Amino acid sequence: MTMRISKVSRGCQLSEVEISQYPLSGRFLSGRFRHAMSEHEKAVLESLFYEVAEYDTDHEILRRGTSCDFSTMLVDGFAMRTIYQNDKRYIVGAQVPGDFIDLHAFALKRLDHNLVTNGPAKVAYVKHTRLREVMETEPHLARMFWFSTLLDAAIHREWILKLQQLKAERRVAHLMCELWYRLDLVEMGLPDGFQSPMTQVDLADSCGTTAIHMNRALRDLKKQGLVEFRRGRVLCEDRRALERHSQFDPTYLYGKGDLYIGRDFENDGDGS
Repeated sequence: MTMRISKVSRGCQLSEVEISQYPLSGRFLSGRFRHAMSEHEKAVLESLFYEVAEYDTDHEILRRGTSCDFSTMLVDGFAMRTIYQNDKRYIVGAQVPGDFIDLHAFALKRLDHNLVTNGPAKVAYVKHTRLREVMETEPHLARMFWFSTLLDAAIHREWILKLQQLKAERRVAHLMCELWYRLDLVEMGLPDGFQSPMTQVDLADSCGTTAIHMNRALRDLKKQGLVEFRRGRVLCEDRRALERHSQFDPTYLYGKGDLYIGRDFENDGDGS
C-alpha cells in the first residue's frame, strides 16, 4: 500500500548524511537522545519497517478499539490523537515528524483513541513481532523506545495542566509554542514560526473550546502583536514574548534544562 503524496511541508533539514542513511527514522529522538544511539542501533531501527505509505489528506491510521499488530513512525507531516464523544471530536495529542506515534499499541493492542494524519503525511509501519525481537536483542534501543512513550505521557500531563491553568487564548499560544519547539528539535521549525496543516477547528478541538471562541482567541493574540495564525502558518516576531504570555516552559519536552538526561542514556552501560 503506497499512496503518492501531493505535498509535505518541510522546514530546515537534518544533516544530509543522516537523512540519506536513515530516511525513515532519521528524526527519531533528534534533539534529545539520538546522539546516544550507536550506528548499529540506528541501522536496526531503520531496518524494522515493512511498509511505507504516503497520504495527501487526512487518513485514519488506527481506529479506537481495533486490534493491531503494528506500530507507526511519523516520517513527515502531522498526526493527531482524537476521541469522539457526544458527536464531538476532541484532539488529545499532536504528533510531529520523528514521533513513534503508537508504540504503546505494542503492549495494549487496542488503543482508546484514534490516530489520524493531519493533512499530507508519510508514515512507516513496523510489525510487533519485529519490535519483540528488538526488546530481546537490543536492550538499549528498547529503552529508547520506552522513553519515546514516556515522553508522550509527559506531553499529555502538560496538556492537562494547561487546560486547568489557562484560558483559551493562552492555551492555544502554549500549543503553538510546544509545536514550534518540537519542530525545532527535528530541525523543521522556522525562525519566525512554523507551517502546519492545522485549522482553527483543529486548534479549538485541541484546546477544549469552540471554533467561535478560538477565532476570538486568535484575533486577540494578533491584536496584542504576539502571534498570527494564517491558514496553518504560525507567524511570530517575538518568540520570548509569546512563551511568557503562554507560561511555556519546554523542560517537560526533555530537549534541555534540568530534565535533560542524554548523558544518563550514554552512560547506563546498555549501549553498544
